[in-house]
Amino acid sequence: MESKKHSSRIAGFYTLPLEERHAEIMRNSPLSEQELADLSGEAGLSPNQADHMIENVIGMHTLPLGIALNFVVNDRQVLIPMAIEEPSVVAGASFMAKLARAGGGFSARTSPPEMIGQMQILDVVDLEAAERALLLEKESLLTEAAEVDPVLQKLGGGPRDIEIRQFPDSPVV
Repeated sequence: MESKKHSSRIAGFYTLPLEERHAEIMRNSPLSEQELADLSGEAGLSPNQADHMIENVIGMHTLPLGIALNFVVNDRQVLIPMAIEEPSVVAGASFMAKLARAGGGFSARTSPPEMIGQMQILDVVDLEAAERALLLEKESLLTEAAEVDPVLQKLGGGPRDIEIRQFPDSPVV
C-alpha cells in the first residue's frame, strides 16, 4: 500500500473555517478521522477522572490546540501541534519555519536516551578491595539489575555498565 504524501506547507490555512482546516489536516498528516475528532476536547476529562489523576483537583483548564505549519525537520514535512493561549506564537513559529524551509528546513539530532544511576557506599574500610570485589561481580550485578524490570529489557533498555569512582576524602561519614 502506498503511503500518502504529507506536506507541512498549507497556503492560507489560517483563513480556512475550522471544518476545512480539519480536512487539510486529514490530507496532510497520518491522523485518522477519529484521532482528529478526539482532539476537539469535547470528550475531555470528567471532574471524577481528573480527581483520580492528581491531588487537590478543583477543576480543569483547557487551551486551544493549533498547528504550526511549514516545518521541514531532517528532510521530513512535519506539522507541529502547539497548545497555547498566545495567538502570535503559532503564527510566528509558522513564519519562522517558512523562512527556514527556503534553506532546507531544520536539522535535529538527539543523544541516546540513556541516564545514569548512582549509589554511594559508606563506611568502606578498604576502598581498593571493595572496588575489586564489585568489578569481579560486575556481570552478575548487571544481570540481577536487568531482572528488576523485564519490560524495560524488552524495549531495549536496562543497565549497560558499572563504573566505580572512589572518594577517599569525602566529608560524608
